[in-house]
Amino acid sequence: MLLTPLISLLLISLTRAALPGIKAGFIKSPLSQKRLTQDSVELYCEAIGTPIPEIQWWFEGNEPNETYAQLWDGARQDRVRINATYNLHSTSTISITNLTGDDSGTYECRASNDPDRNHLSKSPKVKWIRSQANVFVIERPEIKAQVTGDSGKLVLTCNVTGQHLPIQGHEWMRGDKVLQTDADASAFTSYTIEGKMEEHSGVYECVYKTNPAIRGHLNISVPPQVTAYKKSEHGNEGDTGVLVCKCSSFPAVTSWVWYKHGQEPIINGSGRYIIKSSGNKTELRILKLNIEEDTGDYHCNATNAYGQGSATVSLRVRSRLAALWPFLGIVAEVLVLVTIIFIYEKRRKPDEVLDDDDGGSAPLKSNATNHKDKNVRQRNAN
Repeated sequence: MLLTPLISLLLISLTRAALPGIKAGFIKSPLSQKRLTQDSVELYCEAIGTPIPEIQWWFEGNEPNETYAQLWDGARQDRVRINATYNLHSTSTISITNLTGDDSGTYECRASNDPDRNHLSKSPKVKWIRSQANVFVIERPEIKAQVTGDSGKLVLTCNVTGQHLPIQGHEWMRGDKVLQTDADASAFTSYTIEGKMEEHSGVYECVYKTNPAIRGHLNISVPPQVTAYKKSEHGNEGDTGVLVCKCSSFPAVTSWVWYKHGQEPIINGSGRYIIKSSGNKTELRILKLNIEEDTGDYHCNATNAYGQGSATVSLRVRSRLAALWPFLGIVAEVLVLVTIIFIYEKRRKPDEVLDDDDGGSAPLKSNATNHKDKNVRQRNAN
């Protein structure tokens, strides 16, 4: 079975060696795009041919006297990235980050499989084939975003100032979830949240339906809102106790601290304590639980740029014999039940003996009656 792919590749190689050269040709060309300043853009190109063609990227700006210049990976202060693969056919992707107005222009994907395509003195027999795409970088309009609280409500507003693209509507989003949408063409949009700020912290977006889309960001930031995964934890003596706290508010927690009620903060790795914290979650592990030393209340304290928050977890350590108490209880109940049955049987035995004596006298009484009847019959016969 393993030989089949190897044989297939060998046949493909032999076939290509036997066939005459096939000129390079595009199977996917880059597409023109519009972007805002500070955005990023990505162009894609694929070519086929025998042998496999090489792909290069070239750029021509919008200045009148500007000519094409080849782009390299790491160009434009390391904002340009070019990734190419050559497997059966050629693929190449160019991406440019943090766009500026100078990035507007014509991007050209060139492909060639001529052996002399890069020769310095010899002209190639076959010219490079070319496919172009235009990138338009538009100045990003300014968006004034604001969060206000009023009568138990939060009001989020966005307003585009200055010149902007035609607006066909708005969307309010939190992460990937669309909270509100409309088809209003106004430069102003708002979204109202019912409830306290602590309950709705996070990153919100106002999206203007333009081409390309314009986005504004609003942050609802609060101190850490810490909760215990379980308010009360139980563990057996000698086992490992695990206490967990989490925080779902924004911004993320920058530091976590654990301490037992009335004691100094617990240091990770000290004694029997191991602390694992990652972002908005922390975990305290206590090795070889001890009833006298480890039972009590533990506090997890979180800190971010807006303040602190904490939660309490109660730890109860049980003896190893605690698991036997249910079984011992059942055994005790069985013993009590057996004792009651024994006493009951012991007390009812004399009554059963009296009943047996009465049954033995009954036949004597019957015999006396039979003798009496016999004598009466004999007198009547006489």
